[in-house]
Amino acid sequence: MPLSDIEIAQAAKMQRITKVAEKLGIPEDQLVPYGHYKAKISLDYVDSLAKKKDGKLILVTAISPTPAGEGKTTTTVGLGDALNKIGKKAVICLREPSLGPVFGVKGGAAGGGYAQVVPMEDINLHFTGDFNAIGLANNLLAAAIDNHIHHGNALGIDVRRIAWKRVMDMNDRALRDITVGLGGPGNGYPRQDGFDIVVASEVMAIFCLSNSLKDLKTRLGNIVVAYTRELKPVLAKDLKVHGAMTVLLKDALQPNLVQTLENNAAFIHGGPFANIAHGCNSVIATKTALKLADYVVTEAGFGADLGAEKFVDIKCRKSGLRPSAVVIVATVRALKYHGGVDLKELSKENLAALEKGIANLERHVNNVRNHFGLPCVVSINQFTFDTAAEIELLKKKMAHHEAPVILAKHWAEGGAGAAEVAHAVVDLIEKVPTNFKFVYEDSLPLWDKVKTIATKIYGAADITADSKVRAQIKKLQEDGYGHYPVCIAKTQYSFSTDPQLRAAPSGHMINIREVRLSAGAEFIVMVCGDVMTMPGLPKVPSAEKIDLTDDGKVVGLF
Repeated sequence: MPLSDIEIAQAAKMQRITKVAEKLGIPEDQLVPYGHYKAKISLDYVDSLAKKKDGKLILVTAISPTPAGEGKTTTTVGLGDALNKIGKKAVICLREPSLGPVFGVKGGAAGGGYAQVVPMEDINLHFTGDFNAIGLANNLLAAAIDNHIHHGNALGIDVRRIAWKRVMDMNDRALRDITVGLGGPGNGYPRQDGFDIVVASEVMAIFCLSNSLKDLKTRLGNIVVAYTRELKPVLAKDLKVHGAMTVLLKDALQPNLVQTLENNAAFIHGGPFANIAHGCNSVIATKTALKLADYVVTEAGFGADLGAEKFVDIKCRKSGLRPSAVVIVATVRALKYHGGVDLKELSKENLAALEKGIANLERHVNNVRNHFGLPCVVSINQFTFDTAAEIELLKKKMAHHEAPVILAKHWAEGGAGAAEVAHAVVDLIEKVPTNFKFVYEDSLPLWDKVKTIATKIYGAADITADSKVRAQIKKLQEDGYGHYPVCIAKTQYSFSTDPQLRAAPSGHMINIREVRLSAGAEFIVMVCGDVMTMPGLPKVPSAEKIDLTDDGKVVGLF
């Protein structure tokens, strides 16, 4: 019986983190150790790298996710190991897992098989406390709002127009809509409130996009928390707590250094997607890695329509980062699922369903190549029951897309199993120039930005919104926020807002349900369809399988 992910991780021969850092040229006195196998890197050292030449950035993205799994993080880790194995100096940059999904649907997010980052249990649980710091900073601001109102409300906050929610790093549907302040005058003023998951918060987005502590403090101060009766915005700096929020985040902003199973360096820093934040490693960590390696492999959340689009239109726009190549991850199983096959039938050969499902991959490749202007390869995570006929059909169908299809076996073989992908990516970077472009220009009105993404990237016919939402978008435009990029929150399972519409639906409508201003992060969130920013737990959450044995070993994190 094959070993589980956690069994493989627990058997790993880890190196002291000082040794991992040494291979990158990081002095020991610039590390802030968290035990023997993880450390933060001081911001002073990060700043000292500013004049060093940047390496090449490789973005790993995927087809639209399915319950069958694609293996995007596994590929990111496997490719990083493979690049080191073929003689290149490479570093991996990943986001930190969120405890809500870990105990909910995922069970872990540190890669899989023999392509993992370790220590796996630490990474999937509290790690270095970054998410706790982000949650505390967010909730300090929430407490300051209600406290200000309780003590006379000098700023004239309209309690009906408070835009700031509390957060926690757990899936809990009961907290989406709640009432606070009950129990009499001593407990403040009763009002409707709610919780988001930590990774959906604006503080997380700000954390990921900040270039320095100074930038972080400025962005936190610019958060719009509420409005007055005259519709004048009230900012976090008006409540005078943005300095204290920065204090809570000062250590968290230092990038986290860990290692792969093959003892290669990995930076894990910043939050996952959660339908709001931009879905990838922090700007600080990515930029630091680029100064320390010739190649940096990073990942964007969900499929290329969401994660890669935000990587390009938000992260790259704000940071100046530019990828040199893209890897799109897929599996034959997932493509058959997109072709309409039931989850239980995916192990059987089905060429007709595969051909239908390949449409999903084709659209993602087209988006990356033509709308982002980036060369790409397709990495197929191979399963034992993938048939020769299925592989042949996939390669044949994709041949005219100028995106080489390569089979990868890093899940079973580690870096050696992704060597072919590594060679292809290096070849791509050396021979194929990029024509990097944003999907839309800053000057385009907010409504048209959403429409451009919907029609170009999602294959939609148009976008819709009720009169209230349209009025909100119009007001944000008039108030001077029109130059901001848009961050679209929608289901990850489809190009549409209906998770049941698989493959590559076209001609659908994208409905904007809600609009949120993130003035600190400097983008406008457009919530589309039924997507939730506080997820619920499934009927059988992963938490039921996670346990501690009598000898102190964690089990069930897979």
